[in-house]
Amino acid sequence: MRSQTSGRGFDIVNMVLLGIVVVVCLAPFLHILAISLSSSRPVLSGEVSLLPVELNWGAYRQVFSDLSMIRSLGFTVLLTVMHTVMCMLMTVAAGYPLTQKKLKGRKLIMFLIVVTMFFSGGIIPEYILVRSLHLIDTMWALILPGLINPFYLIILISFFNNIPDSLEESAELDGSSHFRTLISIILPLSMPVIATLSLFYAVGRWNGFTDTLLYITSPELYPMQLKLYQLIQNNMVSDLMQMEGAMVNPMQPESLKAASVIFATVPILLVYPWLQRYFVNGVMIGAVKG
Repeated sequence: MRSQTSGRGFDIVNMVLLGIVVVVCLAPFLHILAISLSSSRPVLSGEVSLLPVELNWGAYRQVFSDLSMIRSLGFTVLLTVMHTVMCMLMTVAAGYPLTQKKLKGRKLIMFLIVVTMFFSGGIIPEYILVRSLHLIDTMWALILPGLINPFYLIILISFFNNIPDSLEESAELDGSSHFRTLISIILPLSMPVIATLSLFYAVGRWNGFTDTLLYITSPELYPMQLKLYQLIQNNMVSDLMQMEGAMVNPMQPESLKAASVIFATVPILLVYPWLQRYFVNGVMIGAVKG
């Protein structure tokens, strides 16, 4: 009886602590959402906290009327999808051979991969490299330099190593090639870690800002984060929104910024529920054993 009581108390404490964490995490998002849905007067007077005051959809009407914002969203989606697919192809292509004990120099290659997690050339050498490859002001400057994340590669290798060797040996006895074994056996069993790493790559690219600021100058290649940077840096509505033929009532810049932030955040949030069932399993199994 005493153990059951202590167990209930432990569960209650956990629920309370988790509830506090959830509130702390959601509060900034709810505050931005409330500002985006409030009219100018309460925003200027600082009355808005977690709930909208004087509900007003004008900021969202302006955002959706701005064709440059819609174009930026479409380009960011395309960029994120291409980046994620190519990153996973390269990560799998690098990770699977490094699980083969017959590969000569495997330990040296792993050592070099780990070294890159702690040492890098820096921003200037990377910029010189991208410029020398004539990638400046192209979408490839946002894709190619970060195709393989060493940490994600190590997680994938750890997951592959947890797959029983007997499966590969059976496939080899049946005459299966390494490529066929990878496609037919290894990848179907690795869906949790593949989905998890895909989410990591997608979120990293969606939120990427530094490389876009360095490499992109053409407005048609502005991802959402660079677009938001421009919105936040400007204080005038005329500078914030470059309307293309649409006539709208001017909104308070803070409401407009908040609506733009929500506009850029919601799409990537919608991806998580589709991958949630793989998330915990992919991270824990891939990271616990080496």
